[in-house]
Amino acid sequence: MTEATMRGKQPSMADVARAAGVSAQTVSRTLRDSPNVNAETRRRVLTAVEQLRYRYNGAPRLLSSGRSFTLGLVLLQSGGYYSRSAVTAGVEAAAGQAGYSVSIATIAELDTAMMEKSLLKLSDQGVDGIIIAVPLISVTQRMEDITRDIPTVTVDGSRTTGARVLGIDQHEAGRMATQHLLDSGHRQVWHVAGPDEWIEARQRRQGWQECLRAAGIDAPPPLEGDWSPESGYRQGQILAMIPEVTAIFVASDEMAFGVIRALRERGRSVPADVSIVSVDDIELAAYCHPPLTTVRQDFYSSGAAAVALLLGTEDAGESVAQPSLIVRESTAAPRSR
Repeated sequence: MTEATMRGKQPSMADVARAAGVSAQTVSRTLRDSPNVNAETRRRVLTAVEQLRYRYNGAPRLLSSGRSFTLGLVLLQSGGYYSRSAVTAGVEAAAGQAGYSVSIATIAELDTAMMEKSLLKLSDQGVDGIIIAVPLISVTQRMEDITRDIPTVTVDGSRTTGARVLGIDQHEAGRMATQHLLDSGHRQVWHVAGPDEWIEARQRRQGWQECLRAAGIDAPPPLEGDWSPESGYRQGQILAMIPEVTAIFVASDEMAFGVIRALRERGRSVPADVSIVSVDDIELAAYCHPPLTTVRQDFYSSGAAAVALLLGTEDAGESVAQPSLIVRESTAAPRSR
C-alpha cells in the first residue's frame, strides 16, 4: 500500500517522483513524451505510474505542446500587504500579456518545509517556470532539485543554485538612507530593522552599519520589527524616550508610519525633532504626514521583470538594480543645541 493510498488520496506527481527516484519535473517530462528523458528513467517513471495507479490530468494543451502555459508564484502571507499585492499584479499582468496564467502558492511563515510543499505543488501542476518572492535565507536539497529542473527566478527571495536573482541592491538601500541622514547633519542614525530571518532586512542593516562605520560612528543597537506599522509603533515608543535620537532609518515604509505616530504621541515632531528615512516608496508614502523620504523599489515592475526574465532568456545570472532615494519632507537638518 502506497503512502498516498494510506492517506486516502489519489497519488500525486510528487508520489510518482519519489517512487521512481526522480524529480516531479522529470515525471512531467516523461508523461509529455519529452525526448530529453532517457530510456531507463522513462521505464522507472512509467513503472511507478502503473504501480501507484497515478492518473495524469494534464490539459490537452500541455500534452500537445510540452508546455502548460502556466507560471508559478510563491508568496509569503505576512511581510507587507502593499508589496505583496504589487508583485502579484506585476506578475499576472506580464504573464497574461505573454499568454500565460499564474498559479499562486502562499506559505504562512518562513519555513523550509512549507516552501518545499509549495514548490512541489507547482511542480505537480507542470508549471513552465517559478517566481519565488519569499526571503528564506536557507534552502534545502529538495528545493535545489526542483528549481534546477524548472526555470526559476527569485525576487529578492530564496537563493538556490539554479535560480536567477532579480531585485534591488538592498545593502546599498541601507547605506543610501543612512548617508542621507548623515549628509543632513545628524551625528548618529538609529535603526528599526526588519525580521532578522529576511535577506532584505539583513542586507539593509548591514548597509546602515557599514555606512556609520565608514563615518567613524559606532552603530547603536538596532530595534527589530516585523514589517507591520504596529511593530514600528512599538519601537517608535522606545526611541521617542531617548532624547539624543534625531535620525532614524526604518527598514520599511509601513513600519515608518508606526514610528512617526509613536514619536508624535510623545511630543516629538518629524522632521523638526527627528528625521526619518525608510525603504519601499509604496503609494501611501507620498501622502502620509509628513510625506516620507524613502528609498524606492518598484514592486510591480519587479514582478513584471521576473516574468520577462523567465520567458525571455535562458542565461543564468543575477539582475540587481540600484535603488533610488526619493527625498520628501520627513528629513531635515537637526536642530542646533
